[in-house]
Amino acid sequence: MNQQRKAVALISGGLDSMLATQAILEQGIHVEGINFFTGFCVEGHTHAIRKQDADKPKRNNSLWVAEQLGIKLHIIDVIEEYKQVLLNPKHGYGANMNPCLDCKIFMVNKAKQWMAENGFDFIITGEVVGQRPMSQRKQTMPIVAAESGADDLLVRPLSAQNLPATLPEREGWISREKLFGFSGRSRKPQMALAKQFGFTDYAQPAGGCCFLTDEAYSNKLVDLWKARGSREYELDDVMLLKVGRHIRPKPHFKVIVAREDGESRFMSGYKKDFMSMNCASHRGPLVLIDGSPTEDDLYLAGQITARYGQGRDAETVEVTIRTREGEERNIQVTPLPAEQIPEEWFV
Repeated sequence: MNQQRKAVALISGGLDSMLATQAILEQGIHVEGINFFTGFCVEGHTHAIRKQDADKPKRNNSLWVAEQLGIKLHIIDVIEEYKQVLLNPKHGYGANMNPCLDCKIFMVNKAKQWMAENGFDFIITGEVVGQRPMSQRKQTMPIVAAESGADDLLVRPLSAQNLPATLPEREGWISREKLFGFSGRSRKPQMALAKQFGFTDYAQPAGGCCFLTDEAYSNKLVDLWKARGSREYELDDVMLLKVGRHIRPKPHFKVIVAREDGESRFMSGYKKDFMSMNCASHRGPLVLIDGSPTEDDLYLAGQITARYGQGRDAETVEVTIRTREGEERNIQVTPLPAEQIPEEWFV
């Protein structure tokens, strides 16, 4: 009897990895998914926090994809290991702070380790030749296979016919003729294949699944490192950069102003880690203060807090200052007019 082969698929929650996995499932291969949590994943975080995203499904798309495919998904925390990928990428960064090529090599290598430990035979990714400018070019795909150690056990079903045959194809575990030759940035072939497979309501592509590809987010991360004089970070740092207005009036402190009730609720979980403010006399946002502000800085932070509350046009606003230990005191401030908040203060 022929042995049933087993593959592990990198599941991002997007359409490509979903289609690639289904293409292999259609050939009778046993597939399980793997998802690596770096802390920078877009998946669900801001959608779950922000009220403006209320119409979007509150789901982890990786889990949803696995459910649609009928496969088991293993979610693996790689936050600490990933720090070295971000801080010291051998192949450098993309347009922002995204170490995409090193990231792909890292994840395929982790999948290879998992494959060996769990008795699986090969790895599947949803990569498409020419889709991403850094990690998915014809010249870089062999680098991912070689430097990850996966070599020809790495199968890219959506672009397989544009690439050299892999070991699973040469050995007849899977049929190359039943794989695809997609290339370029157009999503039309994937959408047509999704329709053929009967997939609907899948996550729409929106510039990737990682915050590090986002210019605004990358700027906030670099600003954080500069202010601290260190490139170290923790998960809480990563999460807070995803929410609020980040305003740095002076190099030694910044304020994070919640933009809506959902963000205020989320940020309230950090009151024991940061000094915080809110308007006492009017309705307004929760504000976290990061750094070492002086008394004059706290007054300025209070003016900014008042500016984003309903008392922005009042002569004075009462603002509550709360220490990390929970001690409170109130100050009276004059709301800072919008024109007195320079553009360069916004991180």
